[in-house]
Amino acid sequence: MAGDHQEGCYSCKRNADLSLPPRERIYDDGMWRVAHAFNATRVGWLVLVLRRHVESLGALTAAESRSFGRLVPAASRALEDELGVPKAYVMFLAELTGFHHVHVHVVAQPPQEFRGVKVFDLIKRPDSEWVSDGELDAFAERIATRIDDHLDD
Repeated sequence: MAGDHQEGCYSCKRNADLSLPPRERIYDDGMWRVAHAFNATRVGWLVLVLRRHVESLGALTAAESRSFGRLVPAASRALEDELGVPKAYVMFLAELTGFHHVHVHVVAQPPQEFRGVKVFDLIKRPDSEWVSDGELDAFAERIATRIDDHLDD
């Protein structure tokens, strides 16, 4: 499945990179890869990236759907446990140019001023406000263990 690739697709390019840092390889079962958003202003913005290029959740295979069905609650529980939030948001849009590839955002509930659709303001901030790569890598290692622990809950 990992062989499908579309030119100009950010997710396909990252999926093909064998030297991804910890923040971009939190989990990988060969169908889905979990990364932390690169442009986050706080930890807890996970992205579940399908390994093959499709643009609709309706195009998932049965196996990809089963894996996704286990991974979403596991990622949500992991964020809730790690960050002490009561829930995580789950969003699929894939509308930006270069980002049509199926990728699903699983985001720890933000502070009140960023709740609901305002959550996207947290990834529209200048790069000077982004969480450092070192902090994202450290978080990735902690959350990876928690996701693994919750996959069979």
